[in-house]
Amino acid sequence: MAHPSPGNAATGTALPRNPGIPLNLDWVENARVNLSAVERRAATLTTRRSVKKEWQAAWLVKAITCIDLTTLSGDDTPDRVARLCAKARAPLRADLVAALGLPAMPTVGAVCVYPTMVAPAVRALAGSGIPVASVATGFPAGLMPLKLRLAEIRYAVEEGAQEIDIVISRAAVFGGDWQRLYDETAAMREACGDAHMKAILATGELSSLRNVYRASWVTMMAGADFIKTSTGKEPVNATLPVGLTMVRALRDYGEATGHMIGFKPAGGLKSAKDALAWFTLMKEELGNRWLQPDLFRFGASSMLGDIERQLEHFVTGRYAAAHRHALA
Repeated sequence: MAHPSPGNAATGTALPRNPGIPLNLDWVENARVNLSAVERRAATLTTRRSVKKEWQAAWLVKAITCIDLTTLSGDDTPDRVARLCAKARAPLRADLVAALGLPAMPTVGAVCVYPTMVAPAVRALAGSGIPVASVATGFPAGLMPLKLRLAEIRYAVEEGAQEIDIVISRAAVFGGDWQRLYDETAAMREACGDAHMKAILATGELSSLRNVYRASWVTMMAGADFIKTSTGKEPVNATLPVGLTMVRALRDYGEATGHMIGFKPAGGLKSAKDALAWFTLMKEELGNRWLQPDLFRFGASSMLGDIERQLEHFVTGRYAAAHRHALA
């Protein structure tokens, strides 16, 4: 049975999940990435076109609906999560919503927390339609026995998580043990049940774009609903060359299998300008369908404050102090 993706109401269509396919090592081993071509293409994305005025405002409102509002700190508490969820329900001030002529308050794509904070988030978001996502599998390193990683997934799902962000084994990638990576990811997908699975590649630790491309393919073959760049904890997180490589991988996978896979850049994205750059990548490489929250998300909570600041400037002609748009 096909399950509609969380956040899919904007499109009015139910997107079938990726069922996965048997591991095809020929596709993996024969993959090649032209580094210089990727870097040249990525460098042109932010220079070839400029979005200004009301068109920029419209793009930024759309970006809000694609943000996974996240708190993954050691000092997270139910009260802190509740404040974040309140911001998720109303990411813009009411006067800005009215001034922009929006028919209703936009809401974010999801709220992402640790497994122990899922239940408080579910309570705080009750009736909003905003899904709760949880990291799992020993986030961010993933260096736990597989049975414990699977148990953490099941715990988060039982607590009410509708999306699970798993981390892959980087050691399997370095060793070229694609069968292990496939088997582990497939087991995680099974443990997720009806919850959608985002596979975090931790691209800043994979050494090469070829490894990024091959790991993308293996996790998609194992049934990932989304592929995600980073945990946000690596020295280097989401970059446009890495994003382009992953987007080309999911496009190639879609052409080979007919399955549509989502994409989530995460880590290091802080400004409204970043949102526009990544939207440009998605639109030019994959088309408008990947501008909807069931196929595209930002892992970038701090981006929301700058987006609200830019929208206030559009409405009033003045920039507000950053503290006026605190997240929680």
